[in-house]
Amino acid sequence: MPVPWPRTMKLAASLRSLKSRHPACKVVRRKGRVYVINKLAPRYKARQR
Repeated sequence: MPVPWPRTMKLAASLRSLKSRHPACKVVRRKGRVYVINKLAPRYKARQR
């Protein structure tokens, strides 16, 4: 069954390739999880599984 809402964040096992998708991407740790954030282009948000 498909998910009824759009996914807002990409999930990945490793963020090594996702942090180089855009020059403004930054890797941060929040609440024990690793995230890639991008203030200029929010479509590049990602979280490590």
